[in-house]
Amino acid sequence: MVDLMPTDKDKKFLLDPFGDWVDNEGLPRINGLGVDLKTVETKPWARMDAKGASVELQGRGDFISIFVIDLEPGAKTAPQQHMFEEVIYVISGHGSTMVEDAQGQKHTFEWGPKSLFALPLNAKYQHFNGSGSELARLSSTHTLCIMLNLFHNDDFIFANPFRFPEREGEANYFSGEGEFIAIKPGRNMWETNFVPDLSAFELKAWAARGAGSSNMKFILADGTMHAHSSEMPVGTYKKGHSHGADFHVFSVHGTGYSLLWYDMDEKIERIDWEHGMVFAPPDGMLHQHFNTSSTPARYLAIALGSMRYPFVNSKRKLFGGGVDTSVEKGGNQIEYANQDPRIHEIFLSELAKNQVQSKMGEIIDESPYRAEASA
Repeated sequence: MVDLMPTDKDKKFLLDPFGDWVDNEGLPRINGLGVDLKTVETKPWARMDAKGASVELQGRGDFISIFVIDLEPGAKTAPQQHMFEEVIYVISGHGSTMVEDAQGQKHTFEWGPKSLFALPLNAKYQHFNGSGSELARLSSTHTLCIMLNLFHNDDFIFANPFRFPEREGEANYFSGEGEFIAIKPGRNMWETNFVPDLSAFELKAWAARGAGSSNMKFILADGTMHAHSSEMPVGTYKKGHSHGADFHVFSVHGTGYSLLWYDMDEKIERIDWEHGMVFAPPDGMLHQHFNTSSTPARYLAIALGSMRYPFVNSKRKLFGGGVDTSVEKGGNQIEYANQDPRIHEIFLSELAKNQVQSKMGEIIDESPYRAEASA
């Protein structure tokens, strides 16, 4: 009789195609609630002909994650083409990227620190470090994890000839130009493929999300991936809120901190941030962002499910109204009047350390906090 029982090696159970792929690529895997991308250790990555690492945050969810890519001075990556989306945020360095469209025309644009761009799905491209002395570090937020876990076939992802010319956009989208699409505060969009300097990009007022708040949503390469940038004036902070997993929050300029909690009486997590820091609030975890610097503080958030293509129903509800609607009315936001008093107490203490004055006095009665501090 032939023994048909499989060996342990043959059993396929609870497989992780994306995790296995990362391990086979030889990439370091960095975990955490938040990670300083400036300090991530990278190792040689043969596929890219560069150095890389995989940053897998606690709140990343099942759909997206991050690659860190290092280009040595004067170096270039191997040519790439793949069936997953990626949004690039430049951590440091200067260089250029060449994208070849479906008609074979090549588009080249130059990037520097705080540039933001997307590669159209399955377009051919290559990155170049334009400096002879400076390392370039790119952060690639990508959907490879969901694509590999869905198809678990490398050739489908990396050797697929199908092209998506409709995602390439107008030719000037590669040069930093774009189209403003007016919807309403908090839903206004800028469609492009490339933002040369996110720190200087004009945002639009969105008072419903916090004192003096401003924001812009981005449609990048007609993708399903979402990106938005928000800014807090000096001496202010955003309203608390929650949403599903996968929003990767990158600090662009300014310094401050974010608090995260499920139950504030049990445990509060804190992430201090400046440019290079990224974190992802876990699913349903309440969180709030605070500017403690003497300059405005701006951040970038990247997720799966855009304003154009929400992808999942939770994103449709969030962008449709929940993002700036009070929890008392069925939304996701905690209004200032309903937040825990400890929130403002911590904020005033942090401002005092940096010798920055609060601009929240017109919204929140600060006299009890001042009295307590002077007692």
